[in-house]
Amino acid sequence: MFKRIGLSLLAAIVILVALYLTLVFEWSYSSGERAGWVQKFSHKGWICKTWEGEIAMVTLPGSVPEKFPFTVRDDAVAAQIARTVGQRVTLHYEQHRGLPGTCFGETEYWVDSVVLVPWNPAGGQPGGEAPAGPNNPPQALPVAPTAPPAPPAAPAAPAQ
Repeated sequence: MFKRIGLSLLAAIVILVALYLTLVFEWSYSSGERAGWVQKFSHKGWICKTWEGEIAMVTLPGSVPEKFPFTVRDDAVAAQIARTVGQRVTLHYEQHRGLPGTCFGETEYWVDSVVLVPWNPAGGQPGGEAPAGPNNPPQALPVAPTAPPAPPAAPAAPAQ
């Protein structure tokens, strides 16, 4: 009798834990977008390897950037982000709260897509100037147009 109750209790606990993990894993607490410069991105973990990154978000040029840590679970998205290190991007994320441990990711922000913000040398990028780096060399400023050259003078008439 005690054996049957113990097995039933164990089965109920396993089912409840499985339902909880499925709910938390599939249901997102929130979703949104963050924009900034990818400054760190690596594949981490002893047993469960995940892609972990960080973007620096600058609200005003010259202000201290806020860091946004994130996790990427899809290798295709990770490859896209790896190509954008040092560049301004917009990341779309879903927040998954309540997952135990770090096997699902070190952060609760899971990035599922990335968009590279194009560089505009004349006006900078939205939100401030891009920092110079190996993936973003300093851009030359456009030169102001000058007046067109004067038309050639008419040939002189032959002397008589």
